[in-house]
This record gives sequence, C-alpha cells and structure tokens, in this order.
Amino acid sequence: MKQLAGLMVAFWLFLVGSLRAGVAQELRFPPNRIAVVGAGIGGSSAAYFLRQKFGKHVQIDLFEKGEVGGRLATVDMEGGQYEAGGSVIHPLNLHMKTFVKELGLSVRAPSDSLVGIHNGEDFVFQESHWFIVNIVKMLWRYGLNFLRMYMWVEDMLDKFMRIYRYQTFDYSFSTTESLLHALGGNDFMTKLNVTVDEALQRAGFSQKFIDEIVTPAMRVNYNQGVKINGFVGAVSLAGTDSGLWSVEGGNKLVCTGLVYSSKAQLIQGTVTSMQEKVRPLKSGGTVKLYELSYETSAGPGLEMYDIVVIATPLNKDVSNISFLGFNPPIHTFSKRYQQTVATFVHGQLNSSFFGCSSPCRFEVSEILTTDNPKLFFSSVGAVSPVKAKSESEASQSAESLKVWKVFSPEPLTKDQLDLLFKSHHAVSEKKWLAYPLYSPPEKMPPVILHDRIYYVNSIELAASAMEMSAISAKNVALLAHHRWYGKDGQIDQEDLTERLKSEL
Repeated sequence: MKQLAGLMVAFWLFLVGSLRAGVAQELRFPPNRIAVVGAGIGGSSAAYFLRQKFGKHVQIDLFEKGEVGGRLATVDMEGGQYEAGGSVIHPLNLHMKTFVKELGLSVRAPSDSLVGIHNGEDFVFQESHWFIVNIVKMLWRYGLNFLRMYMWVEDMLDKFMRIYRYQTFDYSFSTTESLLHALGGNDFMTKLNVTVDEALQRAGFSQKFIDEIVTPAMRVNYNQGVKINGFVGAVSLAGTDSGLWSVEGGNKLVCTGLVYSSKAQLIQGTVTSMQEKVRPLKSGGTVKLYELSYETSAGPGLEMYDIVVIATPLNKDVSNISFLGFNPPIHTFSKRYQQTVATFVHGQLNSSFFGCSSPCRFEVSEILTTDNPKLFFSSVGAVSPVKAKSESEASQSAESLKVWKVFSPEPLTKDQLDLLFKSHHAVSEKKWLAYPLYSPPEKMPPVILHDRIYYVNSIELAASAMEMSAISAKNVALLAHHRWYGKDGQIDQEDLTERLKSEL
C-alpha cells in the first residue's frame, strides 16, 4: 500500500508539473498582439514602453477616438496655438525629459510673469519685479511658511524620485498602493487619506498661509480647493517651483512622437466592448484572447489580442466601454471627474475689476484666487503661443491687448466676460473632464483588471499629471512583461532601496 501511495504521489506531482509546464509553454513566446486603448500621454507612453519590453515583432494597436494627445491639446487663437490642457512640466520629471530628448523636441521656458493672489475684493499678495521685495513681503505676511513649504515638498520629491531607480532595474508593482508605499511608505499612504488642509495643519502651517497661498495653487492646478488629498496637494505645490518648462510647438508633440517611435498602428476608433475568448491552436490545445469591438468612420471592427492596456479613464462620465462576461465583473468606476473650462480671450483685462481704478499701474499677469464663493473663476493669466514669440512681442505690458486663459468650473457668460475684460476680440472655449474630483480617503482602482488587462489610469486617483501617467505606463509595461514571462521576483518587492544599495 505504501508503494501504491508513493506512486500516486509521484503521478500527481508529474501531472501538476506537466500542467505548469503547459502554462509556461503557453507564455514562453512573446505575445502576438497587444492593444492600447487611448492615445494621451498614458497610452502613447505605454505603447513606447511596451515596444521596449516586448521587442520589435509584437504588433501593437493603439485605439484613439479623438486626436492623439488626449488631455494634452492646443487651441487656435488669432493665428497662434495655445496650451489648453497640461501646460507645464517639472524639471524633475525624468520620463518627460527623456521623451523630449529622444524624440528630438525642443524645450520652451514659460514667460516671466508677476503673480497676484486675489480674494474677490483685493490682492492679498502681489509679486514685485524685485526679488528682495518679494522675500520681505513673504516674511512679513507668512513668516517662514514659504521656506517650510519648500522643505515639505522637497521631502516628498526626494522619496518620489526613487521610482526612476526602481524602474531602471525593471521592478514593477501590481497596485498603485504598493507602488506609492514602496516610494514613501506610510507617509505617502497617510497623505492619500487626509486632505492637504489637514496634512499641512498637522505639519504646523498657518491657516492664513493655507488659505492665501496653498488654496490658490490647488484652484489653478486642479480647479479644486484644499479638500483634495494630501498627496495630490503636494504634487500641486511642486508645480509652483521654478524651472518649469514645456515643449516647443505644444506638449502634445510628445504623444505623437511616442506613437511614431513605438511603431504602433493607430486605429482612429472608439472601443465599445471587450470580452475573453478561447481559441484553438493549430498545434492542439487552446489559448485565451481578448476580443475588442470598436467603431470607426468606416464601420465596426473586431480584433483579438493577447494583452490589453487601457489608458483612458474608466469612469461612467468619461468611458462607455462594456466588459462582457468577466468573472468577477469589470465595471466602470464611480469616481467623478472635475469639469474645468479653459476660456481663451484675446483682449484687454479690466484692471478695475481687481480693485485697480484708473489711472493705476497694473503689472500682474497671472491672477490666482482664494476660495471665495462669489468668484466665478479660478484663475486668469496671460499666455504665450506654444511657438516662441519674438522679444518685442513678449515684452508687451500686462494691460495691453493679448491672449488670456481663464479657468472656471462653468462656461463664462457674456456678462462675466464683460466684467473681466475691457474689450475682447475673440473668445475660444475648451471644456475638460480634466482630473478626478478628489475626496479623501482615496480608494485606488486596480491596475490589473483581469489576467492580462491592465489599467494605466489607476494612478490618477493619487495624482493626475503628465509624469504620473508616464510612470504608470512604464509600470504597466513592466508588469505585463513580468507576468507574461513569470518573473514574479520583479513584482511587488519590499525594501527595494536597501536591496539596490546592496546590489551596487
């Protein structure tokens, strides 16, 4: 009997080993086809990184219902083009810097501007041309809060920069939470679950500083106040740093360049549904594939893929993709997206609206606002075309006829435009569902929606930014690669900072 039992155990071990070998055999070869849904910065960079990881023989199809670039877009105004979506890039955004260099694009520094903070009645803070005057103003009104904010943001950035080293060594993460925890530990997780107001109060910042400096930064960057989570709040404050830049000709050129570099086939169409299908192999056995249904101007289409990467928000007010027959089911997510209206006005600003009665010297060219319910806009600022102007054009005074960009939660009425501007000669409006409506504690959507379906936009619930999308895209490309080839040792590893120190 013992011998029979031993033979049975050996048989089962052989059978299990054979089944495992069959799975390994199925996944040993590169995938034939990969689909990427969405050609914004997340989708275009995902196609780029997938090509790097899976090699030149894999077919990558990139589906986009609109223009390549997604929420990176420009508007035409009086013969010039202006950034209507993501407009500035931080100097420490290493993926974006690498893209620009490898694609042969040029960097454009933002125009110099003087910032004023308006509370609905008058300016509570106004920059000067003189650096020393600004320092004195800051110290007089806010004490050392500006310096402490710089240190608070720098601490977050120091931790966040670890992601580039982890990705250089091909480490990936199966959830957004595990990625953020690997970078900032409990500090980042805490920031996700409290408002930036609470986070800064706990850190000892004054309420005046939060109301007059932090709130305007949140309103101009995310069209929301200090009730957003502490992590995205820190990202927003990093966007007030010096050295910000953009791409000459428009930031969307990064997306078109990445699509070209990835050699992905662009399909101008809307993905309507996807489902898992089992197909027989010529050599025997079966393989599981994902069937994508889509609509183009030429009619409906149907394609099969080994891997699917979704790089468009799966939220009910943004996406209409149906996931058919999945168990457990894949649903769109309930988190709403914040509407932001960008209104471009070619005209002359009405300085008297901001308490500067004629005659007066009105020098600010970027006006941020505090959280006053009477205000119908979040910010208004003079903008330059995405192609650099000549020095004579750039030196126009703030009150001269030029193009202004107004951010507001709702479209501006004619009466509101007449309040803000003495005169205007052209108006162009762009509505965005630009970023999530942040409300901590935040629950991140999964990165792995199904066995081989991945979701780039999960990271937006932590913070929405160009670099965040690129980081998530590379993480998804690495994750898809490691899971395809069974490289579990490259996924969700702990103590990577110490491990990489020991490896070098």
